[in-house]
Amino acid sequence: YLKGIGNFDPEKALEACVVTANIDEYRGIGSYTKTISMLKVSKDEHPIAMQLFGSSVETLTEAAKIVEKECDSDIIDINMGCPVNKVIKSGSGSALLKEPEKIFEIIKSLKANIKKPITIKIRAGWDHDSINCDEVGRLAEAAGVDAITIHTRTRSMMYRGNANLEYIKLIRKATNCFLIGNGDIKTVEDVKAYLDAGCDAVMIGRAALGNPWIFEKLKKELNGEEYIEPSVEEVIDTLLLHARRLIELTCEKVAMVEMRTHAVWYFKRLPNSKQYRLKLVNISNYEELKNICDEYKQKACYYFSTLYSSNILCNFLDTFAVTFVPSFKYSVESTSLVSKIMFKRLPLS
Repeated sequence: YLKGIGNFDPEKALEACVVTANIDEYRGIGSYTKTISMLKVSKDEHPIAMQLFGSSVETLTEAAKIVEKECDSDIIDINMGCPVNKVIKSGSGSALLKEPEKIFEIIKSLKANIKKPITIKIRAGWDHDSINCDEVGRLAEAAGVDAITIHTRTRSMMYRGNANLEYIKLIRKATNCFLIGNGDIKTVEDVKAYLDAGCDAVMIGRAALGNPWIFEKLKKELNGEEYIEPSVEEVIDTLLLHARRLIELTCEKVAMVEMRTHAVWYFKRLPNSKQYRLKLVNISNYEELKNICDEYKQKACYYFSTLYSSNILCNFLDTFAVTFVPSFKYSVESTSLVSKIMFKRLPLS
């Protein structure tokens, strides 16, 4: 969530911004046609940042020119925080934290050649012995960067351990740049902690896996509004919609390979779903995915029917019958009906 976006006006209302996955500078230059297909932006995705990673000033600048020409993104972001080996072995991602002067040169070149806002994403440092987010922040601001996102771990931590908000305070003291915090943001309390530490915005990553509702939840809770968790049925329906839209963007074969991971994340929200998650990692087509979802729905409905046909349901139906419908008689049919109603409305806490 951002206090401002595009021109980073802090007076703007709270807005959400989408950030894409990485596009390799080298693949972007060498495989132009394929890259263009990766730059498609829906009119519903704005504001959106297109993220690049690389280590060469020249090729990153050329890649950014392609993005500016061919992509309707609002922002170009440079990934300087990715910790995985396949990225850092080329000197990209968080490996750039070892070369703060190169970060300055990259941003300076991009600002001289690109009209769109330029942002970067960094980590606190390479390891605990080389925390330099404050230095990187000062150099980035001097080069003209429009915003900095900081993940509050070091590269050596990968995704282990806990986020450390002291790094937010450190970089905030070093720069007045628009600052976005990232790392372990799951609750409204987490958001408030980042904002209180000095951030102008927060970025949510892994917490959104299988949970696209998190943005609405946090926005409502920040505004003091009530939020109702999605029901079991809503989770499954959203999963299937996600799969169908991914098929439209790619093809069924590719989409289902990608959905194996996404589907498991969705199902982690659902009770008694372990055996279904084991099946989801092997899906090869949409029909298989839907069959697993339908099977879970049926078992879940039976589970709730059994649960609510216990004394709890009997007591409820007795009260309901006496109070509202004196002629109402509960039976297998009525408990099934109630279970279906509960299934549709049951929130996942």
